[in-house]
Amino acid sequence: MSQLFRLIKNEHIKIYKRLGTWIMVGLLLGVILLVGMMTRFVFATDDSEEWRTQLITENQQFEESMNDHPAMMAGTQYVKQQIELNEYRLTHDLAPQVSDSLWGFMIDATTFSAVVSLFTIVIAAGIVANEFSTGTIKLLLIRPVSRARILLSKYVTTLLFALFMLLLLFSASYLIGLTLFGYSSAEIPYLAYRNGEVVEENMLLHIIRLLGFRSVDLIMVVTVAFTISTVFRSSSLAIGLSLFLMFTGPQIVQLLAQYDWVKYVLFANTDLQQYVNGTPLVEGMSLSFSITILCLYFIFLIMTSWAIFKRRDVAV
Repeated sequence: MSQLFRLIKNEHIKIYKRLGTWIMVGLLLGVILLVGMMTRFVFATDDSEEWRTQLITENQQFEESMNDHPAMMAGTQYVKQQIELNEYRLTHDLAPQVSDSLWGFMIDATTFSAVVSLFTIVIAAGIVANEFSTGTIKLLLIRPVSRARILLSKYVTTLLFALFMLLLLFSASYLIGLTLFGYSSAEIPYLAYRNGEVVEENMLLHIIRLLGFRSVDLIMVVTVAFTISTVFRSSSLAIGLSLFLMFTGPQIVQLLAQYDWVKYVLFANTDLQQYVNGTPLVEGMSLSFSITILCLYFIFLIMTSWAIFKRRDVAV
C-alpha cells in the first residue's frame, strides 16, 4: 500500500508542477468570477413582488399544456409537480431563488462542472499517453512495482484531480456569491416533491447533491478518456473523442429516446437526477437499473485499460 501512495504522490507532483495545470485552475476561477460579476452588475433582476404574478401565469400555462396534451404521461407528472411547487410558494410566501442571490448563483455555478470535466479529460488523456510519447514509461516499468499498481495510481490521481476541481468550484462559488450577493436570501429552503407532497430541504445540501449527480457523468467521461489514452497511447485522440461524446452523447440519446434499446447506452444513464425529478428518459428505467448499467460500463473500461496496459510491450 505504501508503494501505491508513493506512486500517487509522484503522479501529483507531475501534474501540479506543470504550468498548464495552474492555468486550468485560474481559468475555472476566472469563469466563476466573471459570471458572478456579470450576474451582479449586468443581469441583476428586479427585487420586487412580481414573482407571484409570474408563478400564477406559469401555473395557468401548465394547466393549458396538460389540457392540450393529455397523452404525455411523463410530462404531465412533471407539470403537476411544478404546479404544486408553485402553489406551495404562493401559499407560504417563498420566492424562487434567482441568479443574483447566494444560493441561486451557486446553483447556476454547478453547471461549470462541465468545465471541470473538460480540464480533467485533458489530465486523463495525457497521464498515460504522454508517458509513452516521451519515453518516461520505461522509468516506471523498471521499478519493482506491478503494472496494475502503476495504472491504478494514475487513475486514482486523475479522480483526485477531479475532486480537487469540484471542491474548488464549490468553495469559489460560495465565496464569490457571498461577496457579491450577501446572505440576505440564504434562509429560503429548497422545495422538493417527495412521495406525493412538497417538502422543504436545506439549500446547501441540495447544491452538494447537484454536484454529486453531475460528478457521475464526470467520472464516466473521464474513465472513457483514460481508457482511450491507455489503449491508443494518444492524448489528442482521447481528448477529441471524449469531448465529442461528452457534448453529443446526451443529445443523441434524446433523439433516440423513442427506442427502447437506448436505455442501455451509457449517456442515457449518467443523469441520475432524472429519477429525483420523477421523469426517466425511457419508460421502465429505474435508479437501480442505471446504477447497474454504469457499473458494467465502468468495469468494462477499467478492465480493458488494465488488460492492454499489462500486455503492452515497451521499446527500449
